Amino acid sequence: MLETRNQSFYLNGEPFRILSGAIHYFRVVPEYWEDRLKKLKACGLNTVETYIPWNVHEPRKGEFVFTGMADLEGFVTAAQKLGLYVILRPSPYICAEWEFGGLPAWLLQDKNMELRCSHPAFLKHVEDYYDVLIPKIVPYLIEKGGPVIGLQVENEYGGYGNDASYLLFLRDAMRNRGITGMLFTSDGPDMLKSGSLPDVLPTVNFGSRPEEGFEKLKQFQSDAPAMCMEYWIGWFDHWGGEHHTRGGEDAAEVLDEMLRAGGSINFYMFHGGTNFGFMNGANQYESYSPTITSYDYDALLTESGDYTDKYWKCKHIVGRYTDIPDMEIPEIPKVAYGDVLLSDMGSLFDYLPDTNSKMNSAYPLTMEQAGQNYGYILYKTAVEFPGKYEMDTRGIHDRAFIYVNGEHQHTIYRNDEKQTVTLSFSQSVNTLEILVENMGRVNYGNNLKDPKGITQGIWLNNQYIYNWEITSFEPEMFLGNTKEYKGMPDERYPRVFKGTFTADTVGDTFVSLSEWTKGNVFVNGFNLGRYWSEGPQETLYLPGPLLKNGENEIVVLELEGNEGATITLLDKPQLG
Repeated sequence: MLETRNQSFYLNGEPFRILSGAIHYFRVVPEYWEDRLKKLKACGLNTVETYIPWNVHEPRKGEFVFTGMADLEGFVTAAQKLGLYVILRPSPYICAEWEFGGLPAWLLQDKNMELRCSHPAFLKHVEDYYDVLIPKIVPYLIEKGGPVIGLQVENEYGGYGNDASYLLFLRDAMRNRGITGMLFTSDGPDMLKSGSLPDVLPTVNFGSRPEEGFEKLKQFQSDAPAMCMEYWIGWFDHWGGEHHTRGGEDAAEVLDEMLRAGGSINFYMFHGGTNFGFMNGANQYESYSPTITSYDYDALLTESGDYTDKYWKCKHIVGRYTDIPDMEIPEIPKVAYGDVLLSDMGSLFDYLPDTNSKMNSAYPLTMEQAGQNYGYILYKTAVEFPGKYEMDTRGIHDRAFIYVNGEHQHTIYRNDEKQTVTLSFSQSVNTLEILVENMGRVNYGNNLKDPKGITQGIWLNNQYIYNWEITSFEPEMFLGNTKEYKGMPDERYPRVFKGTFTADTVGDTFVSLSEWTKGNVFVNGFNLGRYWSEGPQETLYLPGPLLKNGENEIVVLELEGNEGATITLLDKPQLG
């Protein structure tokens, strides 16, 4: 088992330095886990670290998923076969720029729910989750012959709260379900006190000034090994911002400082991967900033798993402190399939007659109260007075299209400087529709509780408007399954486009949408994620295992408007 003494780690009684890299299994298609893990080992690392996202494994209360990209045990087994150790971070909250920080959206059905504290309802949900999750982990502990050498109790809790009894609850919840061996917490060097427990190993997260970070750890707990649980070698991007980069020389120099001081490290990220589907998170400080689909992170490996200059420079440094294995790893092919012409299959509103996800409510329900986690939600009501009126949009999260009598009047965003719009009602009885997009729940900080849809009443003509029809839009409504597409007369965006292409050779490719504005791309029924002309992301990564030899289907949900109906499949990514 892994132990600490004299400011050092010992594994099975022998001195041990943790040389780890983060790979999130839920951001990588399973067919590529082995490739990414081999590249980690070939860098001289002995351990892989991963978060465990609650919202992936329990997407709906009591419904658990541990298959496909959620096959935690398969990932741990793949690491063990390569002789790697594993660090797991199963805390209810993970941050990770992941949707809602890994917390399941259904927690927000209860407006009184308090998160990451000793709120009885929250703790009960954690216990129910751990009753299923922890028994899956126990057989893989190092004490039982498995590769798992440590588990995290909570994640950067010192930067969120100070409920020590909550941390004790999590520690005991793990211990009582069979977790033996090393537990740890991780926090910024200035946040250790509130995020740590006396009998749990504290570790620190930082991207620079390692001497300062390790010294603060030593001051906090004198016998703790110098362990940087998150060495931030890059950073994440948000829509409308710049692509973050960090020079390989700088990252390698800081790495050398840590290792020269006897420290253990975990690269965050070694390989970032992709926020497929609707699973990107967001931050909110001065404004709301949703994370892009790519989680490239300017890591040691690119989003598609290619080596970077930073990889080679850091590998050179690691080689000064440990033996580097000689490994041959086959190259994954990249294929430019060229242009794909898509046909307009009609407005998203054409699919309204086919959906069963409708309900009626006297007042607007949030997306979560309507039983929906992600995607788009439509609110519809009658307005029985003509004229022009101001509508307050502050409670609409995150982006919405507003229609009156079938005509688009406004597109609003929660970051708009002006939080009201003027609506024109020309008839004695008017139809008001508000189609809201959830662009990702906040994953960090004091705005963590981030419900979607219409989150407060709609105030119009000095009245709250009641009696709403609410429709949840799920992707299955317009994907190519057994149903036939039927063109309908509705001319509004969002619109659904469909096309096919033939793959004679299957490989990774990158979807370019230079003629498109905003939406999602689905390939053979798999949601690749969001695109937006705001950038900095210009292409979506399409892993080869999602394709098949022969005909492949691409469906694009375009929200706002496109200049053409062609997408291009490239053999190289574009990231601004």
